[in-house]
Amino acid sequence: KARLLYDLLDLSDFYEAVANPKNRSICNVTFHIKDTGNSNLFLEESEKVGLYALKGHRDVGGIRASIYNAMPRESVVALRDFMQEFVDGHG
Repeated sequence: KARLLYDLLDLSDFYEAVANPKNRSICNVTFHIKDTGNSNLFLEESEKVGLYALKGHRDVGGIRASIYNAMPRESVVALRDFMQEFVDGHG
């Protein structure tokens, strides 16, 4: 599931993964939007389509997708698709 998100992040000029590839978590995918002015808009629009709790850690900021075992693959696909649509609309 994490690969679905990391593949998008690694190919993107819009998003930036926080963790070095060799240290990435498969349970918490963390990233920033390079134009930080879009971060709050991303969070607002994601909630409108049913994607919740994506706000990053209070000290690190950014966005964090927690995709533990109980998170269905379909939900990760929905997030990935939203992320691409957000780039298409705001990138």
